Amino acid sequence: MEGLAHTDEDAPVATDQESRRLEAVRRYAVLDTPEDGAFDRITALAARHFGVPIAIVSIVDTDRIWFKSHHGIDVREVGRDPGLCASAIMQHEPWVVEDAATDPRTLANPLVAGELGLRFYAGVPLTTHDGFNLGTLCVIDQAPRELSDDETATLSDMAAIVMDELELRLASRRIVHQEQHLRDLAEETARSLQESLLPPRLPEIPGAEVAALYVPSTSGEVGGDFYDVFEVGADAWALVIGDVSGKGAKAAAVTALARHTIRTGLLATSDPSAVLATLNRAMFLGLQGARPRHFCTALVVVLRPAARGFALTVAAAGHPPAIVMRADGTAGELSVAGGPPVGWHADARFASADAELRSGEGLLLYTDGLSEARTAGALVGVEGVLEVLGGRDAGERAPQLAERLTRWLAAGGVDVRDDAAALVITAGERAAPA
Repeated sequence: MEGLAHTDEDAPVATDQESRRLEAVRRYAVLDTPEDGAFDRITALAARHFGVPIAIVSIVDTDRIWFKSHHGIDVREVGRDPGLCASAIMQHEPWVVEDAATDPRTLANPLVAGELGLRFYAGVPLTTHDGFNLGTLCVIDQAPRELSDDETATLSDMAAIVMDELELRLASRRIVHQEQHLRDLAEETARSLQESLLPPRLPEIPGAEVAALYVPSTSGEVGGDFYDVFEVGADAWALVIGDVSGKGAKAAAVTALARHTIRTGLLATSDPSAVLATLNRAMFLGLQGARPRHFCTALVVVLRPAARGFALTVAAAGHPPAIVMRADGTAGELSVAGGPPVGWHADARFASADAELRSGEGLLLYTDGLSEARTAGALVGVEGVLEVLGGRDAGERAPQLAERLTRWLAAGGVDVRDDAAALVITAGERAAPA
C-alpha cells in the first residue's frame, strides 16, 4: 500500500514513524557522501572476520538502499523494494537468513532467485541514540552458512562502531554549525557596536562637501578606527579621525571615550591641541601613573570659512598627516606639528597649527589601515595613497573621491589587513566669506 513500509511478515508500519525515520536519515547527512576510509575498514574487517565475500554499510532511503561502504561488490545502491536491508531495519535485533533459497522470508527475493544468487545474509540495524534505524551493517555470501551467538554479538559490536562513526560526524557537524552561528553572531554584534561608534550621518557644511568611508578588516572584531564631523560654533566645524590600538569590547570602550571627549572638548574650546590634552588626561585618569592598556592616535581639524576657501586649525596625536588634493591634480601631505599618541605619556604636550584649504582643493583624513594595505605583499604606504588620489579631476568632489578609495580597497590585488577609515572634504568654488 502506498505510503506504508512493510516487514517480512507484511505488517504495515505507520507512515509517521517512517517519516520520522527518514528525518533521522537526513539529520545524519550521510547519503551520497564520498567514500570514507573509516567505514571501508569496518566492512573489510567484517568480510575477513566472517569469511564472506561481501560486507556493506547501507542506508535505507525513501526508495533506494544506498551503500556508504561496499566491500566485494561494485554497486553503490539498489532499489529499496528487493533490498533485504529494508527488511532488516524493521527489526531491533540482528536479522539473519542462513539459507535464503529455503527461507520463506526471502526465497522469492530477486537478489536470491536472480543472477546474484544470494544465499546468506546477516544484517544488524544501525540504530540512532533516539531509536531510529538508518540502515545496516550486513555480511553476505553466495553459499548458505550458520551464524553463532558469538558471531552475531561480534557483528552487533561492529555495527555499533559504524554508528559511533556516524554519531561522531553528526556531532562534528553540529559543532561546526554552532561555531559558525556564534561567529556570525559575534560579527553582527561587532558591526552593531562599530556603527554605534560612528556618526549616523555627516552634517552639511556650507561651501563644502564631506564624505566618509569605513572598510573593516576580516577579523570580525570591532575595531578602534573612528571618525566624526560636527558643528562647533557659528561658522565652525570639526573633522576628527582616530585609531585606538587593539580590537574588541575594551578597545571599543576607549574609542567611545575618545570620540565623545573630543566632541565635548571642542564645544568648550576651538583649540584642537587643548582637546587632545584633555583626552590624554582622561585616558590616565585613576591609573596612578600606570599606562593605559590602549592608546589612541587622532587628528583633529577645525575649519572656518575664509576668503579663498577654509581656514584650518590642525592638531595631531601620533596620527598620519592629512593629505591635500590640490586643484591642479597633485596631492601631498599637510605637515603640521603634532604630539605622541594619546595614552603614551601622562604629561604629553600637543601643538596646533594653522593651514588652509582653498576653493577647488580637497582634504583627506585617514587611518593607517589605508596606507598599510598591501599589494603583491608590499605595503602601499603614503606614496600609494597619494598615487590613488593623484590626477584628481577638478570636478571630482568628496563623494566621488571616497568612492574611488573604496573601490581601490575592494580591488582583488589589495589586501586590507586592518580597519581603514577616512574622511574626505572638498572646498567649493564659492565658500562662504570669512
